[in-house]
Amino acid sequence: MYYKSILTVVTDRDLAASTLAHAATVAESYNAHLDALCFGVDRTQTGYYYAGANAMVLQETLTRATKEAEALAAIAREQLGKSAALWGVDHGVAQLADIGRHVAARARFSDLVVLPQPYGKGRGVEMEPVVEGALFEGQVPVLIVPDSVEPATMPRQVVIGWNESNEALRAVRAAIPLLAKAESVHVVVIDPPRHGPNRSDPGGMLSEFLARHGVKAEIDVLAKTLPRVSDVMMRHVEDLDADMVVMGAYGHSRFREAILGGATRNMLEQTKVSVFMAH
Repeated sequence: MYYKSILTVVTDRDLAASTLAHAATVAESYNAHLDALCFGVDRTQTGYYYAGANAMVLQETLTRATKEAEALAAIAREQLGKSAALWGVDHGVAQLADIGRHVAARARFSDLVVLPQPYGKGRGVEMEPVVEGALFEGQVPVLIVPDSVEPATMPRQVVIGWNESNEALRAVRAAIPLLAKAESVHVVVIDPPRHGPNRSDPGGMLSEFLARHGVKAEIDVLAKTLPRVSDVMMRHVEDLDADMVVMGAYGHSRFREAILGGATRNMLEQTKVSVFMAH
């Protein structure tokens, strides 16, 4: 699989430059076409009544969102005009409750979606449904890139979070073009099950599968020495000086992860490297 159609979504002026730079770098690496979708977010809720609200107030909100989308599109055209990638820019207004559906409609026809880190200081509430729209309804792998990370053509050291889940396997399959060009790949298994068909060789079948694609992977079996799996994973990423994590997304329901936490949310909150995810 090669990435020939790449999508990025821009909703925040402060993150536009880094998001577009990362997406353009990936597109250049694969000689792919990059589509930048710029949204002005209308945060009014159609169908709900607000005391004191009237048509003029709602129209003002819509006008503001439209101007925001046009400004973001202008930034995207200016920045991508300096890139060697093939690109196109589209813009529009989306309501907060509906933005995920709009993203999914475009993501369905993409090979990869490049997005900024959805959690953190100053992040808009629309960023979470943008990620989820691409992953769930769009059914496409997503590359999350923190704005502090320098754009890179290819990852150098990759860590795969492996728990034998369907989500993790889909992420690995989708990431093979990246894994094949990495200098080193580490399959990380944390507290493997003591019972089961793979208990004597955790990660062995995955390593064999990757080897047939030209990916030489090392298997690192780790104990859960910290409270959260994501903490163990991130410490290992730092120890290896890795620059990308490949993992399955949302093994539990999104609602459970939002309320109780989970590996996906924890990783996206604390990561300092790119995270390649699939569901």
